[in-house]
Amino acid sequence: MNLRNRIRDQRGFNLIELMIVIAIIGLLIGVGSIAWGAMIRSGNESAAITMLDRMRTFQAQYASRNKGRFGTFDELVASGTLDGAYTGDAPVVNGYVFTMEVVEPTSAAPASYKIWADPQVPSGITATGTRFFFTSSALSTIRAREGEKASENDPST
Repeated sequence: MNLRNRIRDQRGFNLIELMIVIAIIGLLIGVGSIAWGAMIRSGNESAAITMLDRMRTFQAQYASRNKGRFGTFDELVASGTLDGAYTGDAPVVNGYVFTMEVVEPTSAAPASYKIWADPQVPSGITATGTRFFFTSSALSTIRAREGEKASENDPST
């Protein structure tokens, strides 16, 4: 008899309690994943800004060794100043697509370059960044724009 009472008296989670616990866990995961995405975007943007700043330095070093001529991504990689991840015309690194335009020097104008860093996915939940960045040989800073391609007329970062 004592065994029967003990079996009937066992307590545990009923279905409603279990569903509430699962709902709370789901809510925490949802909030956490949004915060995680924001943190990843912020990190990608910081990395893009840092890389553009370094590229300005690398271009100055390259030009000092190459008669005032600036280098493409492949030339900067070959010279050992830029990481191999930046090979090609539009390398994608840390969720940003980097593009560069290099103008050769002429008798009328010196060499110049322009570099853009645009998010690979600019909007939505899977966005890799929301700010677009730009720098050039004529600027001493990095320009940024929210939501569309940046240019020399945008505010500094």
